[in-house]
Parts: sequence; structure tokens; C-alpha cells
Amino acid sequence: MAKEIKNVEYGLEKIFEGAQDFLPLLGTDYVEFYVGNAKQVAHYYKTAFGYQSLAYAGLETGLKDRASYVVKQDKIRLVFTTALNSNSEVAEHVKKHGDGVKVIALWVDDATKAWEETTKRGAKSYLKPTLEKDEHGSVVKSGIYTYGETIHLFVERKNYNGEFLPGFEKWDSDYNPSPVGLKFIDHMVGNVGWGEMNTWVNWYEEVMGFVNFLSFDDKQIHTEYSALMSKVMSNGNGRIKFPINEPAKGKKRSQIEEYLDFYEGPGVQHLAVATDNIIETVSQLRARGVEFLSTPPQAYYDEIPKRLGDHFAMLKEPIVELQKLGILIDADEEGYLLQIFTKPVEDRPTLFYEIIQRMGAKGFGAGNFKALFESIEREQEKRGTL
Repeated sequence: MAKEIKNVEYGLEKIFEGAQDFLPLLGTDYVEFYVGNAKQVAHYYKTAFGYQSLAYAGLETGLKDRASYVVKQDKIRLVFTTALNSNSEVAEHVKKHGDGVKVIALWVDDATKAWEETTKRGAKSYLKPTLEKDEHGSVVKSGIYTYGETIHLFVERKNYNGEFLPGFEKWDSDYNPSPVGLKFIDHMVGNVGWGEMNTWVNWYEEVMGFVNFLSFDDKQIHTEYSALMSKVMSNGNGRIKFPINEPAKGKKRSQIEEYLDFYEGPGVQHLAVATDNIIETVSQLRARGVEFLSTPPQAYYDEIPKRLGDHFAMLKEPIVELQKLGILIDADEEGYLLQIFTKPVEDRPTLFYEIIQRMGAKGFGAGNFKALFESIEREQEKRGTL
């Protein structure tokens, strides 16, 4: 069982209690992507990942510069936004970064206070508190910049009963493939440049009241060729977790360097989405055309009893099924977890997804890092970017 370095200066309960003082977050409200063709991206996510149509905004709703399609699966809401002309911040973002995450929207009880508290602690404002209304009620939104061109938007929707947000209409569609069992966003990982990880760790601590409760250095996260470092930030109630990665020196170019080169700057590397039945979810995703990283060698699965230790007796999933699908498994003091990673979902080798099922474990699969990164390196070698 691989060790994950915990912040041992304080008990987590004490840290989290303090972290909730000025910025209580209720959860992830939605994630917005700026993309080249939102209609086609939304169709792909419905077809491949089992999302359902929820809401739409565009020319028909009075927008002149962009169109947005919103899809939903259980507690996950994704927004795909595209530019309607070249003179647009959306078009500029896509030109530079390709399709990628622009907005991480956080659900709050008071968006005005969230903006005031974070900006007075040093955050750069993106959107001052703004009231939006329609026949379904009102929403208050505010926002700040985080790493790269990524935005944290605070959304206060306690006085709103519409499908999504003011300005959107219900998106009725005859095409809604069945869900695949995705439940909620477990965590979102950001990649930042050389020497920038601690800068952003301090930013999340000071500006948003997060705590660093897990850390991984290049002695843990390395292969023969590459390495990286990572620190996991969490808000007070543990509902929002943002691991932050930076490159580390290695013989060849790491996956973080590849991301930074092709995304042309810091940004969201992957979203981890939770399921209650990873075998069923991954089986459906594979059948729908989602591509995953290559399966680890036989030795990886032979070592599962040793890696899980006392938790092996808890294992409910047949190892043969996990191996067949290429699912990884790890454990910590609290239990075990199952995870698997897609290949990049776009032509630029940037954004990908993690499917995760937690069986008590609170960690992030440190015991899988070597197998995972070797698999990523095999893909990098094919692309000629290792």
C-alpha cells in the first residue's frame, strides 16, 4: 500500500473547521468548457458518456456572440460554450488552448460575500456580484481568476427554480441515451508551470481557505523517464478537492510538460467523476467508444492482495473483471478505491477523465501512480512527445 504524505501539523477536523469560516462551499455547481463546436461536443458527451440534455442558450434566447448547451447526469452539470463570431473571448480561448475548461462554478449560499471575502484576500476579480432574473426567480453570480485563464464562479441559486440559469431555456431533445452511472465530480486536477505549485497552494490557502491535506513529491510520482509533484487542496467540508500538479525533472518530458505545451499554459488537466459500480460504468463507456489507457501488465494484478493488505478481504469486485477492463485498485487506511483514466478526449493531448469508485478510501491512488504514468508514457511515445 503506497503511502500518501498527509499534512500532519493539525488534525483534519480542526483544519476543516477553520477553513469553513469565511467561504462555505456547498458543492460544484457546474463546469463550463469553451469549445470549437458546442453542438457537436454536447452530442459526443451524450452519446459516449450518457449525459442528458438540460438547457440551451444562443441566438434563439437573445445571445449574439455565443451558444451554450448544458448536459446533466445525476449531480454533474457540464456546459459547452462556443463562439458565434471570431471577435469573441470564447474564440480567442479556443484558438489558444483548444477545447478546455474555462469555468469551475461553485455553489454558494452568498455569492456577494464569497466575492468580497476572496477579493479582499488577494483574488483578481472576474465578475463583480451580479443579479440575474427571469420568470423562474433570481441568481447571484460573482467570480475570480485562478491559475492560467481559469475562473472560479460563485453561484447563489437559492431563489431560483428554473432548469439552469436565467437566460437559458429547457433543451428538449428526442435523443437522450441512457446514463452510465456517473454520480458527481469527485475532484478536478489543475496543471501549473515549473515552480508554480506552491504559489497556487498558498493562493488556495490564503484566498479561499482551503487546506493542503495530501502531498506527493517526485520521489513518489516518477517512472524511469519522467516525474511530477502534486498537492491536494480541499475546502472545509471536503466537497471540493483540487489537486495541483507541476512538472519535475526527469530523463524525458513528463505528461505535465506535454499538457502545458499543447494547452499553452496552466489549466484543468482532468475531471474525476464518481460511480457506484465502476465495472458496469466502464463496460458501458467502452461499448460507447470511450478509449482508456492501456491495461497494466499481469504482475500488477498479481500484486493486488499485497497492495490492499487487510482491505483485500473487503474486495467485492472480481480481479479478473478489473483486469479485463484495465481498472486500477489501491487502498489507504480507510478502505480501497477503484479508478481508470481515459485517453485525452480531444486531439490535443490535454483534457481527460478519471472514473473513480471509492470504497472508503480518501486518497487518490498513490499505489497506482507508477502503472498509470507508464501507461501515459506509452501514449506519449506514440505521439512522439515523450
